[in-house]
Amino acid sequence: MWVYEHGVETSAAPEAVWRLWADVASWGDWNADIQKIEIRGPFAAGTEITMGAEGQDPIELRLTEVAENELFVDEARFEGLVLRTTHRLDRLGPDRTRVVYRMEITGPAADAMGPRIGPAVTADWPETTAALVRLAQTR
Repeated sequence: MWVYEHGVETSAAPEAVWRLWADVASWGDWNADIQKIEIRGPFAAGTEITMGAEGQDPIELRLTEVAENELFVDEARFEGLVLRTTHRLDRLGPDRTRVVYRMEITGPAADAMGPRIGPAVTADWPETTAALVRLAQTR
C-alpha cells in the first residue's frame, strides 16, 4: 500500500468547505488542473464523476462514502489498483477547521506502482487545498 496525506488549517467553517466540495460542477474554480468535470447523480455514495485535466485521459471516480460537513471518499480503479482519496473536515474549534486529503493506493501492484503514480497524482494538493480554503473563507 502507498499512502500520502496533506492537511491545511483554515478559519472557514466546515459547512463553507463542504458547499464547495458538494458543487462538483464548480471544482475547477479551486482546482486549476480540472478542465472538464461531470457528475452523474447526486453528491452521494455510488455516484460517478468523470474528471479531465488538459493533456490527460479522463479519470472515472465513484463516490464511496459521503457524510455531509464531515467527509467524502472517492475511488478510481485502473490496472488492478484502487486509488482511494478521503477528503475530511476536522473541526478544531469554533473558528478553526483542518481540511485533510488522504490517498491510499492498494492492489497487487501497489508497492511497485504506488510510489511511481502517487506523487504525480497528489503533487498539486498543497496548491489545491490552499485555493479551496481561500475560496471557502470568502463565502
